[in-house]
Amino acid sequence: MIYVMSDIHGNLRRFNSIMEQINLTPDDTLYVLGDVIDRYPDGIRILRKLMSMENVRMIMGNHEYMMLDVLYRNDTGLDAKEQYKQEQRIRLWYNNGGLVTHNYLKHIRRSVRAEIFSYLKSLPVNIDITVNGIDYKLVHAAPEEMYYDCINLRYRNSREFSVWHRLGRHEDIPGEYTLIFGHTPTYYYQDNLPMRIYRNSRVIGIDCGAGTAETAEYRNGFCYGRLACLRLDDMKEFYSEESDEYEKL
Repeated sequence: MIYVMSDIHGNLRRFNSIMEQINLTPDDTLYVLGDVIDRYPDGIRILRKLMSMENVRMIMGNHEYMMLDVLYRNDTGLDAKEQYKQEQRIRLWYNNGGLVTHNYLKHIRRSVRAEIFSYLKSLPVNIDITVNGIDYKLVHAAPEEMYYDCINLRYRNSREFSVWHRLGRHEDIPGEYTLIFGHTPTYYYQDNLPMRIYRNSRVIGIDCGAGTAETAEYRNGFCYGRLACLRLDDMKEFYSEESDEYEKL
């Protein structure tokens, strides 16, 4: 069986809930479409577990990209301009929930940190697979090839575009594949409470807001969510079990 999951954001309870449901076997493959870390405290623990599993393949997310942008570089001897840029990178990461991850990394062995950084540095931003004769492109945010047709100076390169770009509801998708993506919560494409996997003819969004708070409140129109997983063999949807407080609303 082939499973896809995205945007775990360090939420171990929700992650364990999904893993118990799908009961992954050695013959199955789980594709994780990035953003394992940040916001909740167990991102590095979950990441190391995924790294140890031979039947897991992962894609770079914008949160892993931000962490590497801050930590996987030599920040000594920077001039004033480069120091300012580094401070901006740190601020961006922290503003997106990276402080809890950074604090955890400070308390693990340097050799383990190096192993994590090396693994993340090697991750692709897109993976092409075929299941039951259907071609899928798995991405975190957007297909890398769209970068060359998108005139947008905010992205430094195609990898950065692929982990950050937010797909519009009616955006043209190149090729003849079905696109599966995370990054943008499905609340932006459909009204569901709790959030559900979004599907149209060629696009499937699977970020159902696992990184948000574990209540059913609203804040600025954004619905708090849950972790989702999709089995491509039969398109069965799995969702993390929520707290009693969530289910009552």
